[in-house]
Amino acid sequence: MLLRAYGIARSLVMYYGVPGKHRRARRLYGEFLGPGDVAFDIGAHVGGRVRVWRGLGARVVAVEPQPDCLRVLRLLYGRDGGTAIVPEAVGAAPGHARLAVSSATPTVSSMSPGWISSVASDRSFARVRWDESVEVEVTTLDDLIARHGVPAFCKIDVEGFEADVLRGLTRPVPALSFEYVPSAHDAGLEALRIVERLGAEAGGYVYNYSPVETMRLASERWLDAATLERRLEGIRPRGRSGDVYARLKR
Repeated sequence: MLLRAYGIARSLVMYYGVPGKHRRARRLYGEFLGPGDVAFDIGAHVGGRVRVWRGLGARVVAVEPQPDCLRVLRLLYGRDGGTAIVPEAVGAAPGHARLAVSSATPTVSSMSPGWISSVASDRSFARVRWDESVEVEVTTLDDLIARHGVPAFCKIDVEGFEADVLRGLTRPVPALSFEYVPSAHDAGLEALRIVERLGAEAGGYVYNYSPVETMRLASERWLDAATLERRLEGIRPRGRSGDVYARLKR
């Protein structure tokens, strides 16, 4: 119990207690979201993005399967009519799956055993332990769209399960992001290739990336997939994780 409380407290400090982070996040996500837009937060955790997006006037669908994180989300946003809290995971098909939970570091709880194996060699994960396991209900992005509408922006941060989430999407969305971790480089490339295929029918995506939680795009110009792949390759093997951003070509 104490370990779980420590993990949640650590997450709250990380996502709500860093000076200037909220302001930078508003600038970043203001490029993708405005009043009345729908935003999907896949892996909402304790709602750091929810806070920013609601401040921009977007309607938020916060999807999170971890019980402790759900308690925080319901406490903070359960009475907010502009936030729908979905107590599920997202994957390639509806059903059920096992979620490996790290009590002390819930941000790295994952449904991908392969990803957990990959990052085990990363020094930044040296102290991480996945000490619990829970069964969670799984939905798909297509099902969420049927329930809530097409999102103007979809954030996917699910610790190595990003490609599985994207396999449950059969249409391009205007903009999205997914996490990349240098020590699990292949998982990031797999997600990128799925996004490329999704965008092909709508003129294609362009890309950028943001290291760690800086809330700043690293490139002054948007990149094609091949250029982004070279950039991510250059970050290996000891670079820091972050998020890839994709938007349909204008």
